[in-house]
Amino acid sequence: MKVHFIGIAGTGMGALARMLAEAGHEVRGSDSGIYPPMSDQLAAARIPVFEGFEGDNLAWGPDHVVVGNVCRADHPEVVAAKAAGLVLESFPSMLAKALLPGRDSLVVAGTHGKTTTSSLLAFILHHAGLDPSYLIGGVPQNLSSGAHLGGGRPFVIEGDEYDTAFFDKRSKFLHYRPRRAILSSVEFDHADIFAGLPEVRAAFSAFVDTIPEDGDLVVNADSPEAMGIAAGARCTVLRYRVLAEGEEDTPEHLAEVEYCARITSRAGARRTAFELLERGQSLGRFSTQLTGSYNVGNVLAAAAVARREGVDPDRLREAIRRFRGVKRRQEFLGLAQGVRVIADFAHHPTAVQLTVRALRRRYPDEALHVCFEPRSSSSHRREFSEGYVSSFDAATRVYVAPLYRPQKVAEADRLDPVALARAIAARGVDAHAFSTVEDLAAAVLEQAGPGDTVLLLSSGSFDGLGDRLLRGFGDPVTLGTSQDQPLVDALLEGYGLPAVIASELIDTLVVKSPEGGISAAVSLQTVGDDAFLFGLAVAPERRGQGLGWVVGDAILRFARTLGVRTVYLATTVAADFFGSRLGFRPVDPADIDPTIREAANFEASVAFDNAVCMALSLD
Repeated sequence: MKVHFIGIAGTGMGALARMLAEAGHEVRGSDSGIYPPMSDQLAAARIPVFEGFEGDNLAWGPDHVVVGNVCRADHPEVVAAKAAGLVLESFPSMLAKALLPGRDSLVVAGTHGKTTTSSLLAFILHHAGLDPSYLIGGVPQNLSSGAHLGGGRPFVIEGDEYDTAFFDKRSKFLHYRPRRAILSSVEFDHADIFAGLPEVRAAFSAFVDTIPEDGDLVVNADSPEAMGIAAGARCTVLRYRVLAEGEEDTPEHLAEVEYCARITSRAGARRTAFELLERGQSLGRFSTQLTGSYNVGNVLAAAAVARREGVDPDRLREAIRRFRGVKRRQEFLGLAQGVRVIADFAHHPTAVQLTVRALRRRYPDEALHVCFEPRSSSSHRREFSEGYVSSFDAATRVYVAPLYRPQKVAEADRLDPVALARAIAARGVDAHAFSTVEDLAAAVLEQAGPGDTVLLLSSGSFDGLGDRLLRGFGDPVTLGTSQDQPLVDALLEGYGLPAVIASELIDTLVVKSPEGGISAAVSLQTVGDDAFLFGLAVAPERRGQGLGWVVGDAILRFARTLGVRTVYLATTVAADFFGSRLGFRPVDPADIDPTIREAANFEASVAFDNAVCMALSLD
């Protein structure tokens, strides 16, 4: 087919365009203000893009014109397409028509948890060697992007209940013809398109009706609304739930669900450990980097579908252990002066409450500063105000930002940030509203101290608040990017150390100078339950200021979060530093696991005659 995309630079539209091109279709598109990374991705896929919108962009004669749901009937290219008698397609209808035939559609739906659950499911199937296709509305940290056209039958799709296009007001997920589906929760959301909960129920009920009799519906047993909708399913229903803290996994409880989890880790643990039971039989102990019982529920849902796809327990356990989450979902932005900064997409009152509680459980002893930006169409609205008031109970301090583009909602219907802050404070939580993000940032910089956590809650950029805070605290340790790597290698070369050899599961932490250089760096290569620490270096002009200890401590904290049990390293001149400051001890190289010894970066580090091998147990 020849397919033209109106608004091709959007995240979802661009992903679908690339997948169609990979499948052999001729694809072009148009957009205004096209910037990296999407411009680079489209160029790499050799997809021609027209700058701006005009009818002549369709002169190349496409068979189909894909219209994003931000386009209206009077869009110049929509008008031209209609005049030429071209077929108008929505994003989901094009996906269903071009890519789903011959594949098994696995759709993840629900008010909360869709992106995390679909990302985890895609990674599990990938890890199990099933080569799935997937299209996800986020960036999984274990996968190169949120879209991939695989050679296997499974196709994981994040199923959105939002409307499809100006000419199709049905929910997007009604196009996807699921073989198996997940329903995580059902609540009122998207107040700009749904009048109330009854309309939301109707949309999800219609979705469940699309699952064939020989299909599966995996449903959260702790969501009454989801269970009510599942009661009308004509397919097999598989229920899951996470036992509440202190709740016993009695035969009665186990009989109520097909998949169950019992959390075994204590508050403050850097990973969440749990036992997974399938139809009452234990599949063993599992652990995840994800925080909070609701995320364990997301893991259960993905595990249930993966098991139906034939994934064995050992592959399942390893994939769950290795999964690192999704960008903007409890994403670690950096550590500066002992203050960790984390970003999350949560904007619905329930999602806010679950995220704040989860972070409080992970960091129970220090202050939790929560910065909230009402940005989404729902969070702007007064009708959600009451729900937000109790969502911040687990926080130490709450900083409410001004409404983003308040004109999107009529003044009488808008949420009042000042009133919200007062209502939160009335519940005993220190809360304040701010007229600008700059004032909010100044307040956080004044209040937060070493050991504290700052949580940013926004469905957008929050006006760059994360970077403002990290720069404001000073010398932030952040995850390095591919653009940082040449500078990191140059720093290592200055000390005669080998450059980082690209491989799977290498993470580099960096401290950047105000000018954009690298002041300090350290890398970690994860191999199974162990890891190899290498490339710790500090720029000459910053030596003697404690940056070596800062990045060394940060990488060990990071390793604990990843579930690493033992960290190894090889050094020539810094054995005293690693021993006295970080707790490493010398070890015989022969005692190191062969998978570590055979890693290219380890071999490069021990190539020096006077190299000393050391180890640190994190158990």
